[in-house]
Amino acid sequence: MSDHALTIEVYSDVVCPWCYVGKRRLERALSELQETVKAEITWRPFQLNPTMPKEGMDWTTYLEAKFGSLEAFQQLEGHVLAAGTAERIPFAFEKIARTPNTFLAHRLIWFASQQGCQDAVVDSLFKGYFEEGADIGSPFTLVQLADRAGLKAEHILGSDEGAAEVKVEESAGLKLGIRGVPYFILNGMYAISGAQTPDRFVSVLRKAEADHAGRKAGV
Repeated sequence: MSDHALTIEVYSDVVCPWCYVGKRRLERALSELQETVKAEITWRPFQLNPTMPKEGMDWTTYLEAKFGSLEAFQQLEGHVLAAGTAERIPFAFEKIARTPNTFLAHRLIWFASQQGCQDAVVDSLFKGYFEEGADIGSPFTLVQLADRAGLKAEHILGSDEGAAEVKVEESAGLKLGIRGVPYFILNGMYAISGAQTPDRFVSVLRKAEADHAGRKAGV
């Protein structure tokens, strides 16, 4: 890891639409600051539904249980769709058939970090689930989505590799008091909760970079 780069840890779940939106907004902010801010991003696990059955749940059944009715979800859906349009994310909720247990996906994301392609894998999972309705609780589907990102993952998904590490990272997030995602931690000091606007990201990134530069200079 470069001594000159900001560290950004992102606690996220791959079934969280606002996490996808937040990823795009962070990317826009970093693009705006690319001449002055260099960042290294690490994705950390957070399960929105930690008690979800391993095989997942029917999407409609899940929505009715979580929101009380499909109508209640549809009211919220409009806000997500509008945010997606602004970030060029073509959300296609109508394609989703199942709400998955995401622990296996988080293990894949952990493995991708060891291979230097974590961000690409996270992007592939978000796109697969929210734009294509892929069942990201399925090992077969996860292997396909990892392959799109240039990662061969058959062996890890057929083992327990990464399970203990993911549990440790999840526990660390809970100890920090994180109860909702996305949640961004910059240099271990600055926190951004939620899919804030790119302007908000730019503001906090500048503060974190100034502090980072000051500490390097011994100020």
